[in-house]
This record gives sequence, structure tokens and C-alpha cells, in this order.
Amino acid sequence: MPEIEIYASNWRLVEVGRVILFTHGPYLGRLAVIVEIIDHKRILVDGPSKKENAGVPRHAVALNNTIVTPIVIPQLPRAAGRGPVAKAWEKAEVESKWEQSAWAKRRDQREKRRALTDFERFKVVKLKKQARFEVRKSMAAVRSAAKAS
Repeated sequence: MPEIEIYASNWRLVEVGRVILFTHGPYLGRLAVIVEIIDHKRILVDGPSKKENAGVPRHAVALNNTIVTPIVIPQLPRAAGRGPVAKAWEKAEVESKWEQSAWAKRRDQREKRRALTDFERFKVVKLKKQARFEVRKSMAAVRSAAKAS
């Protein structure tokens, strides 16, 4: 009888050690790690961040208030205490991985744009217009050089 190999999908699974991002509540926009799965709707999380106003205390949270990220802390034991979670968080360099991700960069850019004043938005429009003009001018020079030859 041939052996059958079963592979899990590469989709982001809810698992112990998976890093989550809060989408609702008092910890909006903060990262935490899944420490224990309580049931199919709730998880126990802990966010031992060293940054100011970025830590999340250990508590139960509903899954519909979070988003599962692709970042995983490997081999984190179930129901690990605060100390081992903090050590694993540092070892896995979760915060640096998050800051380098396109997802985090997009969120930061969106926040910066939301914080712009009316005059700053006006300046952005003018700078984009200048850049567009320079690109068109250089493309016209290339086209005219191509026609001439």
C-alpha cells in the first residue's frame, strides 16, 4: 500500500505561537502572540513588547477582534508563562519582522496621510504634479531622440 503524504495549507492558521494584530478594542493596532486556544472563537494572548504603549497584558480575546499575521514564534509551548513568551518574542525578533513587512509600512503610511493638514495635502498634490511633469518631459526627450534616429 503506498504511503500518503498530507500537507497543511499555507494559509495563516490560528496556532500557538502565531502573532496577531488587534483590529478592535483598547489594544487597536498592537501586536500579541497566541499563547493558548480557548475555543473556536477565543484565544489567550500576551504581547511582551519593549516599546512604550505597545505591550498587551495576558488576557482572553475574541478572534473576530484580531487579524492573524504570517509571523510565527516557533516551538512556543502551550500556556507558556510571561517570561518564556518574552524571551521567545525577542529571539524571534517579532517587532523587527513586523516593521519590515509591507503590511506595517502600508499601515504607517495610511496613518501619516490621515494626519496631514489641508496645506500639507496641497503640497503633496503640487509635488506629485511636478514629478509627473518631469517624467513626461524626459519621456518626450526620449521619444524625440528615437524619432530623430
